[in-house]
Amino acid sequence: MQRAVSRAREHDAPLLAKRVVRLHELIIWRLTRATADRRHGLKYRRYYGRGGKCLVRYDNEAGKGDHRHFKGREAPYRFVSVAKLRRDFEADIREYGGDNEEED
Repeated sequence: MQRAVSRAREHDAPLLAKRVVRLHELIIWRLTRATADRRHGLKYRRYYGRGGKCLVRYDNEAGKGDHRHFKGREAPYRFVSVAKLRRDFEADIREYGGDNEEED
């Protein structure tokens, strides 16, 4: 009989592991000078992930220039300002389902 009780407890454990962690990150560096692929003089990374998976990211790593990662695709991004970057990023999170969507 005790064996059946321990099995039931083992089956309860996955319910506790269902916690979904979400992460929003914004990092912006002002460069000492503009470069060919960062004409605005900023280096940035804007990230949204859930459950250890990147869902939305905007960045401008060296050699690639401004671009975004959204729904598994990478596409060029036209950087206008930090405020517009924020609005575009938040719109992508809403389109993806935001914090209300269950883990993928």
